[in-house]
Amino acid sequence: MFMESRYTINKHFMEMTGYYDRNGKLCTLVTETGRTFIVDKSPLEIINDNIICVGYDLKGATKTARSLLGNIYICPILVNPIDRIVIFPTLSPKHSECVWYNPVHIKRTSSLNRQTFIIYSNGRTKLIRDKLASFNCKIKQAEQLEDMTKI
Repeated sequence: MFMESRYTINKHFMEMTGYYDRNGKLCTLVTETGRTFIVDKSPLEIINDNIICVGYDLKGATKTARSLLGNIYICPILVNPIDRIVIFPTLSPKHSECVWYNPVHIKRTSSLNRQTFIIYSNGRTKLIRDKLASFNCKIKQAEQLEDMTKI
């Protein structure tokens, strides 16, 4: 699989998750609509790098999201206000198994054996361990953040 040294979250971004390389270093497995690859940085490093390029930082983005949505535990982040890209985590962002999703590419969710079945905009599917109500709540919070931050 191809490895990149850095990554800019763009409109094709679908999801990313932590991935340990053969040396035990936390990298990121990124899935876009047309490709999947590894980035030689952790998911939080990628997010922070992207936010800094726009002119603020991860701590400020988290604080803004919490002030708009209420003091929620796992909150979405506005990564790029210019392109309107909001992403949300499934677990604590510091957890290595946390998956970050772009709600724009999630076209349908349904319950399957107390898990969530996701259908993406490009036709791919995925079954995750989250319960449907919990996952849909996270999607809704991300959509609300995007709506609240429109200029």
